[in-house]
Amino acid sequence: MLEHKMERIIYFDNAATSWPKPVSVYRRMDEFIRKWGANPGRAGHRMAVSAERIIEETRYQIARFFGIQDQRRVIFTLNCTDSLNIGIKGLLRKGDHVITTYLEHNSVSRPLEGLVKKGLVTVTRVSHNEEGFIDLEELSQAFTSQTRLVVVVHGSNVIGSLQPVREIGEIVRGKGAIFMVDAAQTAGVIPIDVVGDNIDLLAFPGHKALFGPPGTGGLYVGPRADLVPWREGGSGVDSESELQPENLPFKLEGGTNNTVGIAGLGAGISFIQKEGIEKIRQHELGLTNHLLQELSRIGKVKIYGPKNGETRIGTISFNVEDLSPAAVGAILDESFHIACRTGLHCAPYTHKKLGTFPEGTVRFSLGYFNTKEEIDFAIESLSQIVASNKKI
Repeated sequence: MLEHKMERIIYFDNAATSWPKPVSVYRRMDEFIRKWGANPGRAGHRMAVSAERIIEETRYQIARFFGIQDQRRVIFTLNCTDSLNIGIKGLLRKGDHVITTYLEHNSVSRPLEGLVKKGLVTVTRVSHNEEGFIDLEELSQAFTSQTRLVVVVHGSNVIGSLQPVREIGEIVRGKGAIFMVDAAQTAGVIPIDVVGDNIDLLAFPGHKALFGPPGTGGLYVGPRADLVPWREGGSGVDSESELQPENLPFKLEGGTNNTVGIAGLGAGISFIQKEGIEKIRQHELGLTNHLLQELSRIGKVKIYGPKNGETRIGTISFNVEDLSPAAVGAILDESFHIACRTGLHCAPYTHKKLGTFPEGTVRFSLGYFNTKEEIDFAIESLSQIVASNKKI
């Protein structure tokens, strides 16, 4: 086997959580918890006031980043899963119809299936082609008089395909329904404008391409979406009221936020703004195209999803003939110190359509801190794995 020549772990699991983070994120979180680690908005002393100011500054940052006109419509959450649950369960009522896709993560599929099992809603899934792009005509024809919500993943966490959210948003707006976008894989890499893209609900994680820590995320709630809160409690305002406040963000932010995490998220977004999202996209695009090209040259490797990096994100799934994904992942980790993800990636509907269920695929998901040198080493490693397997 090829000897590992890298001094550190090669991290190709950015679709799960980005790593490493910018140094400024570590520093900001350390500074925050040491100086201003009080409960924001719950007291009038200077630590609480300073903590609240930093939280609101981050809320404003997020609003500007996604083209949100009213920062009060930015809700801090635990992660993208939390955001999707708040949006889906807060919006839908008995008898509603939902349109979605076969590309969705379980964070969308499971809440919807739970509501279906309870007899509350009906769901239609629109199909996609071999490269992972949904049929817009089929989407348009799927609407009924009861369609209340269309929820679509922006970038597939399995095959990387990017959906045309602006065009989808135009269709949904024209039908009078609510459009929800799962931006788990795109927020921070692909420009998103909630107004231009006709997005009513935008769910995003803080811990992926936005470079924040785990336990952070957000939900944009547009003026057309009226959500019922399912998490109720302390809000720091209207404490005399017996019910949760009606005004945003307090309506959907019961309890103490992950303040130190939000401070880190703000630092992550500042890093993106300083570097430039186009520069980040171009770097990942170059790495993605290089990885696709080199993978295609290895015999016995099957690649899934778009062949062109322009229509996808830096998440690439593949399989090695005659080897299980789990076996390939274990060899990459143990022999080459390459960290990747194998299995179903919490997206069983996608893998059933691909024909890779139940074992799934090997997934390399690239980030801004990956390099061409790392990809070249991974390709050499995979070539060695394929060659060794031929000899068995």
